[in-house]
Amino acid sequence: MRYGLCNLSIVGVRAKPSNKSELVTQILYGESFKLLDKKGSWTRVKIYFDNYEGWIDNKQFQNISKNFFEKITNEDDVFCGDLIGVTKDTNQNEQIIVLGSVLNSLDFLNQKFTGKKQKKNFKKILKTAKLYINSPYLWGGKTPFGIDCSGFTQMVYKLNGVKLNRDASEQAKQGKSLNSLENSKTGDLAFFENNYGDIIHVGIIIDKIKIIHAHGKVRIDKLDSSGIFNSELNIYTHKLKEVRNYL
Repeated sequence: MRYGLCNLSIVGVRAKPSNKSELVTQILYGESFKLLDKKGSWTRVKIYFDNYEGWIDNKQFQNISKNFFEKITNEDDVFCGDLIGVTKDTNQNEQIIVLGSVLNSLDFLNQKFTGKKQKKNFKKILKTAKLYINSPYLWGGKTPFGIDCSGFTQMVYKLNGVKLNRDASEQAKQGKSLNSLENSKTGDLAFFENNYGDIIHVGIIIDKIKIIHAHGKVRIDKLDSSGIFNSELNIYTHKLKEVRNYL
């Protein structure tokens, strides 16, 4: 088995080995992964954090040893806690990194970090979520420059020390189901369904009556037992299916 490390700010992960293929997720600076397969100039990877698989460009990661992979994956992650941070190499060349980037490998990459470091704190779910307000929606995105609904919930929980799966339907299999919205508290997740009962959306509950979620952009809307009500459009945009707790 071979291993890799993301040494760039943001790397796109594709469904197929092509730049024209669907963006399924992103790998941020400092994240590690297993190298599963190679096809031309592309490598299929399995991301350590959530076991998500996809294809990345061979030029956009650094090979690491098994020993180093095991070392960094056994450590508690330290994250970039600013919307944007900066690293500098030994030649003082700067590299922009984003909120949620992993800083455990700075020494290995011969870089220093300028900005706020963040460790796990389960009491800051909402504060972290609000950092992403107005981030544009991007299918497969995981950053303040573009994020999707499950990428948003995954990143917010990741920055607070909780591992969520990548997709909303998979996140709904984790944690503990609550009987109703009335039993929820700020920081719990609400899941929403389509006409076939499939989970298609997720967001973070605020005080039982609001939700922060990625829909067009990261925004706060009203929430009740029927679903999400958009006051600007004066309509319900999502139908509530269930509520879950993870802390």
